[in-house]
Amino acid sequence: MELGISTFVELTPDQLTGKTISPYERMKDVLEEIELADQAGLEVYAIGEHHRPDFVASAPAVIMAAAAAKTKNIKLSSAVTVLSSDDPVRVYQQFATVDLISAGRAEIMAGRGSFIESFPLFGYNLDDYDTLFAEKLDLLLKINEAEKVTWSGKHRAAINNLGVYPRAYHDKLPIWIAVGGTPNSVVRAATLGLPLALAIIGGQPAQFKQLVQLYRQASAKAGHGELPLAVHSHGYVADTSQQAADEFYPSYAYVMTKLGRERGWPPMSRAQYEGARSPQGALLTGSPQQVIDKILYGHELFNLSRFLIHTSVGTMPHDKVMRSIELFATKVAPEVRKAVGK
Repeated sequence: MELGISTFVELTPDQLTGKTISPYERMKDVLEEIELADQAGLEVYAIGEHHRPDFVASAPAVIMAAAAAKTKNIKLSSAVTVLSSDDPVRVYQQFATVDLISAGRAEIMAGRGSFIESFPLFGYNLDDYDTLFAEKLDLLLKINEAEKVTWSGKHRAAINNLGVYPRAYHDKLPIWIAVGGTPNSVVRAATLGLPLALAIIGGQPAQFKQLVQLYRQASAKAGHGELPLAVHSHGYVADTSQQAADEFYPSYAYVMTKLGRERGWPPMSRAQYEGARSPQGALLTGSPQQVIDKILYGHELFNLSRFLIHTSVGTMPHDKVMRSIELFATKVAPEVRKAVGK
């Protein structure tokens, strides 16, 4: 099983000091975090695209290119590329460029996105939310398959036998579909023969078992066999369970409460947080052994190919994030790999 880190490169006030670091400092920090993950032996680092003031990763491929020059082995992925509001030609070109800089370590995780700021920003209608994604994914896959492309659709100008350059370091870029729990999205990924990244950031992982079964059934029906499956969940590792719980809660509660105001959720309480940290909950915040147990529980449920822990959620001190990555890489990852035998 591949193990890695994901981030949205958040830029929110530190809940202990009330201060917000500069975007320059946050970018410097995330590059150090990626470098540590590479040096410590993790397989994947993924960066999500957002167009809001509380995140600085509106251009993940640019950050990945900087990280590619500072790392040697780790795969560099988006999590996600909001393909619906981007141009597939430029997406491919940017990630192929990262792939060349990194000698073949770039990936695309394409998704519709759970935030909608990019749609008005780039002039798209939210009424076309799903058709935009389906059409642009079709074009991206065609570009990935062949140097010369002929294509036409509703939301973008047609292409008539034109080349897209540069090409990836290897023959093709790995392209995953990232979903939050929509059955149609799962079936689409399976039918196209694409690996699935499933975000489990609330409720209980066991609730997603039917969705994974749907993916596997649709994949088999389409003749693709068992495709790679990843899970992405919020989490944080500290030396002790109590330390992890206390250090992660302020920033996590701040972000979840802020999102709740936007989406109609109630404020995050400590009781809810502790419930999410329970053995069957979706939040992987605890000691190394607790996080090991939760990843293995997820593997037992889904037979995972990859697990990404999303840390942090909201701004935390850089040294604490670095320690969490170190513990995940040196204490959690070896035990998980030993237990699953891959």
